[in-house]
Amino acid sequence: EKLNSPSGDGQVRLPKGLAVQLRPYQHRGLSWLYENTLRGLGSCLADDMGLGKTLQAIALLLKLKEEGRLADPALVVCPTTLIGNWEREITRFAPYLQPALYHGNNRTLTVKNIDVVITSYGLIRRDKAKFKRRKWGVIIIDEAQNIKNPEAAQTKAVKGLAAGVGIALTGTPVENRLTELWSIYDFINPGYLGNRKGFLGSFAIPIEKYRDRQKIDSLKKVTAPFMLRRLKSDRGVIEDLPDKIIQDEYCYLTKEQAALYQRVTEDLLKMVEEREGIERRGLIFKLITALKQICNHPAQYTQGGGAEKRHSGKAARAMELLQAFGAGKEKVLIFTQYKEMGHILARLIEEEFREEPLFFHGGLPRTQRDEMVAKFQGDGGPGVMIVSLKAGGTGLNLTAATRVIHYDLWWNPAVEDQATDRTYRIGQTRNVTVHRLISTGTFEEKINAMIEGKRELAELTVTAGEARISEMSNEELRELITLGL
Repeated sequence: EKLNSPSGDGQVRLPKGLAVQLRPYQHRGLSWLYENTLRGLGSCLADDMGLGKTLQAIALLLKLKEEGRLADPALVVCPTTLIGNWEREITRFAPYLQPALYHGNNRTLTVKNIDVVITSYGLIRRDKAKFKRRKWGVIIIDEAQNIKNPEAAQTKAVKGLAAGVGIALTGTPVENRLTELWSIYDFINPGYLGNRKGFLGSFAIPIEKYRDRQKIDSLKKVTAPFMLRRLKSDRGVIEDLPDKIIQDEYCYLTKEQAALYQRVTEDLLKMVEEREGIERRGLIFKLITALKQICNHPAQYTQGGGAEKRHSGKAARAMELLQAFGAGKEKVLIFTQYKEMGHILARLIEEEFREEPLFFHGGLPRTQRDEMVAKFQGDGGPGVMIVSLKAGGTGLNLTAATRVIHYDLWWNPAVEDQATDRTYRIGQTRNVTVHRLISTGTFEEKINAMIEGKRELAELTVTAGEARISEMSNEELRELITLGL
């Protein structure tokens, strides 16, 4: 089908009803999405976090509607935390589009006079029969790494829907394994990369195991027509984004932490060495979780008694950093993987600074989360927001912050970067400094070195591949977790 008359530089005309000026690279992204969509081909828009993937997708839907090409409504599937964000951006940037939310206890799937239905991955899985009965003009999956596991029920539910065209949005097309990339392509253009078994043999194993340069080049070549990836580090993409400064903060264990760490290591390592298979892997997971909690704060592991900052090297360092940032009137995000650690930090901060920090976590209703974000972003709002990584690792726009503290390290640089990018994104006009807290002499310091190696692999192609800790030999495991103080 012939494209709408493009402007001289090969780009399509912007939709008339778009209430925002697209940046040049966003205009190119819209043109690319439009061209693929008109040909009935799926696309993966894999721009870096904060470059406006949502806006480019909304501009596409508006253009399709204005040209009478959206006969069946579009469906947007995203994490629950992003439902409100999608609705707000459609209303703000494309008021001509009619959105409907499918969310909450009294949800009904209404499509009459509706252009876009917005729902969550969880609800697609739960109510898949309702969604399968309908034909969707375009299905957009946001944070598409949610379908990275081909065997997961929610992946199967998403892929079971009838779509004219599938579009995947993700800042991290691959987090751990190349099969995740295959799974996304299996949604946007089913069959294009062959079946999963064939893909493993042809690409995943040669690249992940042997770094086969020829296979890397070949994979890039075949995936390129349907993947558009622009990075914030490319100054040609966006010139007004400030620098991101990463700073590792090494924290010593207190006596209480070191004694507890030593005891738990010896007890659980002995049990690990006596077990095999699934039981052994389960014990290793238990061991690593316990050690992470001890490095965070002994009170998180023991779950008893009042937590004090002097009992944890990390807690003490975090309070020092907050003191310094407060003096400079800077706003701060603190990420932790653990809700219970978030509560401990909230109590410690309140005791130390006589100010209650905000705590954004998965247990809050959507309206409360939205209010919290607005409060933090506003002038004179609270200076500190604690964010549970699972609830707030994606989709939030928190550009009021200029400091980010990763209280506990994540195994995965892609996930860590996603969290940092809540503040390091479009709209940020100042430098962002990221402080990563690492317990010296512990497995955290050793894993940090492993992470850096993995980051290099992830950047080699859109790939990943990690030596799973649960698959380590007893000797390797002992070497990893033994205290080196």
